[in-house]
Amino acid sequence: MSTYRGIRGTLVSTRTANPDNPNLGDIWYRSDTGDVQLQINLGSWASGGNMNTGRFYNDASGTQTSSLVHGGERVGDSPAQKANVEEYNGSSWTEVNDLNTNRQAHASAGVNAEACLAIAGYTVSANTTNCELWDGTNWTEVNNTNTARRYQAGDGISTSAITFGGGTFPPNYRTEAESWDGTNWTEVGDLNTARYSLGGSGTSNTSALAFDGQGPGGSAVTVCELWDGTSWTEVADVNTARYSKGSGSSTLTVTFGGSPSSGATELWDGTTWTETNDMSTGREGMAASGGQTAALASGGTPSSPQSNLTATEEWTIASTTQKATVS
Repeated sequence: MSTYRGIRGTLVSTRTANPDNPNLGDIWYRSDTGDVQLQINLGSWASGGNMNTGRFYNDASGTQTSSLVHGGERVGDSPAQKANVEEYNGSSWTEVNDLNTNRQAHASAGVNAEACLAIAGYTVSANTTNCELWDGTNWTEVNNTNTARRYQAGDGISTSAITFGGGTFPPNYRTEAESWDGTNWTEVGDLNTARYSLGGSGTSNTSALAFDGQGPGGSAVTVCELWDGTSWTEVADVNTARYSKGSGSSTLTVTFGGSPSSGATELWDGTTWTETNDMSTGREGMAASGGQTAALASGGTPSSPQSNLTATEEWTIASTTQKATVS
């Protein structure tokens, strides 16, 4: 059995009061009360402002308080693929300039809502290699990806991004990954497991995480892979197999939602996935932005019947001291 000293490199301290600024994972014994206390993360979902245009299979860039949602699909519209773009200021959405190309099921890259990419996806009639750059005001077409696909994941920033997985329909599951240097897309090492509708997180083209998704045969998978700039390595699986979205870095990620109409939320600490509080509205195909401690889920659809959700949920995680239950 592991010891706390073996995990944390220190003994459990004895105190008569809680420390002023404990770190996550710290644990101590309160001799005055006879309790063991520990510092943990508690996260919860809360309602945010609704989008103006409900949609699903859209994507997003930015933070919880400054997010840009673009593209997507609207059931009942013709064409179903949209070019609409909206910006979130932490409480409400404002329509801004549209994409040049209507698309759905595309990827995005950008931790800043004023500088991001819309990558490939499905247009009105075909999978595309088209890539567009947002400068805070307008979208400009830049160099295309090498492989046309949809339902892929994307991570990084507007000058250092990576996109991976995805495929075509009927299902043609892909392993290819491409790296963006601000000018061109270059094919790099493939994923170990082919899949689409997978989640992804990361802050550059040398550090990313690929998790879950739909694998060959049509079943959801729990596989998680880490990209180090050269190759993909399998790491600990997610707990719930689904087609989710996620946001954060390759070492600190939150993933949520997915098919079928899941609200499941999990946290990645660089080693393991931990289940935490579910979303209020289970859904798939929504946009995700932000980081592990403050994320945004926008739009999406129930698995069946499909509908154009406008709902936005805000994920917030805070560190708090809690009495430990010892058994």
